[in-house]
Amino acid sequence: MTACLIFGLSAAATAWAKARSPSDEKTLSVPQPQQVQSRSGPVKQPKTALVPFQTAPFPYRGALPGSDKPFLDINDNGRRGHTTPFGRQYWEDETYSDNRVLLHIPKGFDVRRPAVMIVFFHGHGATLERDVLHRQRVADQISNSGANAVLIAPQFAVDASDSSAGRFWEPGGFGRFMGEAADALAKLHGDRRSVRTFASAPVIFVAYSGGYLAAASCATKGGLNKRLRGIVLLDALYGELGKFASWIENDPSAFFVSAYLGSTREKNSQLAEILTRREIGYATELDRPLHQGDVTILSGGQDVSHRSFVTQAWVDNPIEDVLRRLPGYRR
Repeated sequence: MTACLIFGLSAAATAWAKARSPSDEKTLSVPQPQQVQSRSGPVKQPKTALVPFQTAPFPYRGALPGSDKPFLDINDNGRRGHTTPFGRQYWEDETYSDNRVLLHIPKGFDVRRPAVMIVFFHGHGATLERDVLHRQRVADQISNSGANAVLIAPQFAVDASDSSAGRFWEPGGFGRFMGEAADALAKLHGDRRSVRTFASAPVIFVAYSGGYLAAASCATKGGLNKRLRGIVLLDALYGELGKFASWIENDPSAFFVSAYLGSTREKNSQLAEILTRREIGYATELDRPLHQGDVTILSGGQDVSHRSFVTQAWVDNPIEDVLRRLPGYRR
């Protein structure tokens, strides 16, 4: 397949689109969590916090996936570090010791209504406060979307060129993390009974750049199963094509969106080819609400940079745009 398949529907995708009528489209299913009889009603003011987690990706003292090689392969008089696949060396105390998680509950969030949890996987060279919160404005995008959604953003390697997933490499590790997230969000919300909503609400992954590696691991062995209702890759498809393709094929009731610039164009083209061989249709534009089984591979736009992609892509504020396309989760 050549890259041109990304800019127009492939033969398989065209046939799929023509055969599909409006009556065939189903909005994303909204699992019904246990009913919460909250006295507090909608949240009156936005709530944002950086919270230490016991189940955060780091610190991590385990092995690299598929091997018995320790993740921390450097020991300099007791000071431990990790060597990345590209030969960079980072120290644990500087790069892999921040166990904080950014949590955000927008104004108007209502635990009595169908809700969705957005898990954001940041890329290289990032910190939660400087980049995810302020530069990329992820919490603001969720607030401005009008979606009844909350944000969970774990810190991975701190301000480093490394995509390591840490504890999220472990089978079920992400599921344990989400259990702790439910408790932390309930505490931030202020009504402990809301833990029932946060423990059962559907989940959407949003991965930017190097965040793809952790997202792929969490999607395939994180233990969420049908709670994972969508994956959004923001110029992030640098690898793990087999895992993402299998997830798409194995759960036709969820949605998948991958937007690309030059650095990920070829990998997106390869994913399109895999989907075509498996007779899975895909679109190349986001021009309507997202429905069950929607797969979209689209250009990130013109005159757009990788660094600004979380706020400027096919539209300004692409996370906000995706959430506005989920009609089942309005505040």
